[in-house]
Amino acid sequence: MELAKIFENNRQWVQDKLNLDPNYFKNLSEGQNPDILYIGCADSRVTAEELMGVAPGEAFIHRNIANMVPNTDLSSMSVIDYAVTYLKVNHVVVCGHYYCGGVKAAMDSKDLGILNPWLRNIRDVYRIHKNELRNIDDENERYKRLVELNVQEQCVNVIKTAEVQKAYRERGIQVHGWVFDIHSGKLIDLNIDFPDILKNIMEIYHLE
Repeated sequence: MELAKIFENNRQWVQDKLNLDPNYFKNLSEGQNPDILYIGCADSRVTAEELMGVAPGEAFIHRNIANMVPNTDLSSMSVIDYAVTYLKVNHVVVCGHYYCGGVKAAMDSKDLGILNPWLRNIRDVYRIHKNELRNIDDENERYKRLVELNVQEQCVNVIKTAEVQKAYRERGIQVHGWVFDIHSGKLIDLNIDFPDILKNIMEIYHLE
């Protein structure tokens, strides 16, 4: 893509917004009040705002390879803290997608250099659920199931955080796990049971 085309697109986008509302950017500059924190994959085919149909200011977005929420990752932990504690979002969404390159790479035994410690988190998900995954003969279906299980485990990582546990007690914040099906364009709700997960991990991860 020619970079000049991007600036041309931007000028057209600005004009389209101003044609609809002369105060659009003035209002946008006055602050944000999103209801959703969306944690998704950095894959160029998966655009958070488009697939959810939300406008600027309606969702706080964090993206990385394979929609991970490692508890030692300062980037994702900072995003969660800011969105939950200061922006007061009411929903945290972890959204994966089928045919995720990061999940696929984690299933291979190749040495991928700097990616190794990041993908090890996904390999840990495989280890936790290896009995279920080994019983899936079709490699493609096993791959898709690992995508779903990875979303589930990242939701668990979200629920482990002090900010989310406190927000659940104070205002009933909800955590959701979704998968985007690239073949159909549809969002699939994995129906993550936040209260049940929190109850099951309370012995170790519950914070006052």
